[in-house]
Amino acid sequence: MPWLKLRRTLLLSIGALTAAVSFANTRDDIKHGAVAVARSGRVLGALLMNVNDYRVTLKDVSEDEKTWNSRMKACHQRCADRTLRVLEKNGSLFIKLGQHLSSMNYLLPLEWTHTFIPLQDKCPVSSYEAVEHMFMEDTGQPIAFHFDDFEREPVGAASLAQVHLATMKGSGAKVAVKVQHPALKEWVPLDLALTRLTFATLKYFFPEYDLEWLSREMELSLPQELDFALEGRNAMETKRHFALIPDSPLIIPAVHWGRKRILVMEYIAGHRMDDLVYLDSNNIDRDEVSAALARIFNEMIFGDTCRLHCDPHGGNLSVRKNDHRRRNNFDIILYDHGLYRDIPIKTRRDYAKLWLSVINADEQGMRKYARAVAGVSDEQFPLFASAITGRDYGAVTTSVVSARSEEEKQVISGAMGEGMLQQLVQLLGQVPRIILLILKTNDLTRNLDESLQTREGPVRNFLILARYCSRTVFREQVESVRNNGSVLWPRNILGLLAAWASMWFAVLRRLTENASSDCISALDGPQETEPADGNAIPTISDGSSSWAELIADHLPQDTDPSRFEHQGKSHVYWILEPAFDKCSEQMSMRDNDYIASHFPVHVRSLYTTDLIDQRV
Repeated sequence: MPWLKLRRTLLLSIGALTAAVSFANTRDDIKHGAVAVARSGRVLGALLMNVNDYRVTLKDVSEDEKTWNSRMKACHQRCADRTLRVLEKNGSLFIKLGQHLSSMNYLLPLEWTHTFIPLQDKCPVSSYEAVEHMFMEDTGQPIAFHFDDFEREPVGAASLAQVHLATMKGSGAKVAVKVQHPALKEWVPLDLALTRLTFATLKYFFPEYDLEWLSREMELSLPQELDFALEGRNAMETKRHFALIPDSPLIIPAVHWGRKRILVMEYIAGHRMDDLVYLDSNNIDRDEVSAALARIFNEMIFGDTCRLHCDPHGGNLSVRKNDHRRRNNFDIILYDHGLYRDIPIKTRRDYAKLWLSVINADEQGMRKYARAVAGVSDEQFPLFASAITGRDYGAVTTSVVSARSEEEKQVISGAMGEGMLQQLVQLLGQVPRIILLILKTNDLTRNLDESLQTREGPVRNFLILARYCSRTVFREQVESVRNNGSVLWPRNILGLLAAWASMWFAVLRRLTENASSDCISALDGPQETEPADGNAIPTISDGSSSWAELIADHLPQDTDPSRFEHQGKSHVYWILEPAFDKCSEQMSMRDNDYIASHFPVHVRSLYTTDLIDQRV
């Protein structure tokens, strides 16, 4: 029988694999070999029992739907519990795998994801003696040679490493010392092979649920994550990039020195990004925190010389108060720089065009660039569109900017129950890995915005995204013009400006259709209308020599500057010729209702456009 034949093959494979790895790592170390057999046996036993459990449960379809669903839930729970015991017992890389699976609630049954949640707080802790031995192996010197003081108990532990506080020898600088769990060196090769075998077996029995891409991603990313010297170089490269961006609140701890398994960094502490009590008690604007984070990760996606941080979860980010900044009163601290990826320029540009199409509700454009970015067919497109936006397909084709309703959430949940999950698994298996990492970044900013309970909702982050996308497409157009002649030719200049303006204003109009009156009031162009006082609106041709004079002529004499106060800060916005010059801080969007009732429409349009440009 195929089942018995496969079982024998699996047993022989595990035995041969264990023997090979044991010999390669420790030659005739009998103890290591025995532990390797035990680790492999636990994985194989749970794998075979889970496969058999699902096969038996799925085979019995004679019951009514309610009873069958109940049996499936019970099967999910039994298999998840069985797997959890193996992950906890084997530890090492299996803890990291379980943590990753616990966050995949969009892909796995709730019984699995909820069961694995405790693994987030069950990270291993290596002994001080093991860390000391590793220092001797990797540096040739004991811990005391490098540090005046080294706390024996770690202040934090993760699946791959733990962090100790220490004081540098001589300088007295307080540092965070990240050390890899010494046991990883011994077991990573075997654990990766077992993971690969597990997903291959699941695919054999359940081809419609192909998760082999998870093991492939681990095999690609894990060697980079385990090279702490590479992590130090990544951190400093990103630090240099953002140092060139004015007013960026991003802080990356400086690296003192690093080895493959040891990294010594500047110690910088902060609070969780979603710690609302801390933010509010320190007068840190939640909307500004959300917007700053959106700018940081959009820069990583669309910046010409920037690379993408590929592990952007809540534990790798923190915020702290900083009253010395000119624009904001906080810093955002980014940790764990082990995994970065370069985004190919064509992918970056097509991805920008995809999001501009999404924001503009341009279904034809969405389909075109979804195919270019991820190879998505027309049949797969509705599912892909929902996956990248977290929205129902109906919302994607009308207005992705509006907040999700409870009805929409129920529609998405129901669709998953009707078989969309199987299609999603297959789709994620074919999408390029870099796109999955980009989507993971988008999920972070979207989820954080919701957890921060921002006043402006998703509109502002979409404005930020739109600006970065527009800039990316515009740079492509500039490059194209340069390849066909000088950018300074009048025809080329006009063509570039027209292309950029039409794209940018189309996006802004789409966004403002869904914004509340608190966000943006008017983006209409010049038109004949009546102001609040009923007088006709003059234009430049009516005798005013400049926009400044035109606005001054229509500014009410009794204007009270305190009208532009927001959260205790005075926002003054003087309009100078020929454009708008920012003085003090930017005016809040919540003052646009005042502008709408006191300024001519064509002046409001220019003002609001520039205000948005500055706020995003």
